[in-house]
Amino acid sequence: MSRGAQQQVQQESQQQLASQNQLISQTDQESQQELGVLTPAIENLLNSPGYTPAQQSAIEQQGMGAAQAAYGAQEETAANRVATTNNAAGYDALQAELGQEQAQTLSNQAQSDQIAFANEQINQQMAGLNALENTYNINTNLLGRAMGVPSQLLNVQEQASKGPGVGTVLGDVGLGVGSLFG
Repeated sequence: MSRGAQQQVQQESQQQLASQNQLISQTDQESQQELGVLTPAIENLLNSPGYTPAQQSAIEQQGMGAAQAAYGAQEETAANRVATTNNAAGYDALQAELGQEQAQTLSNQAQSDQIAFANEQINQQMAGLNALENTYNINTNLLGRAMGVPSQLLNVQEQASKGPGVGTVLGDVGLGVGSLFG
């Protein structure tokens, strides 16, 4: 190859290298901008407390209100029966039984609400872990364990893709979260 041809090949190679470096630099800048937008959102998910106190209060009031309304209707029916028949026999026993049932129902509702609040917090943290994994290719099982996420919950996505069905996986998750409160 002649000296002129070598210089031309070398010059074209340098131009190609400069062009590739420019594309790499541009892609790097775009990636940094995207990460700048994604990082705060991911951090919010990882540090999420779940539902806000106002949302928790609204959920609790709705559940408790529905339970109390049902028992209020039963008590009213019993009172109307006493008024209609002018016979109060069994009314006190019925009120005591309704009171016990209402207390148990309200207790179950409160427990269910607390489990739902914990599930929401864990779901948001898992979304943050998944976003980290997808963005930075981080081992979310290891990170989740470091954050204290129960091991049963870390493999839910993997189990869902391999396992027998969604019902089994969701049942396993429910047992895992339920055991946090038992």
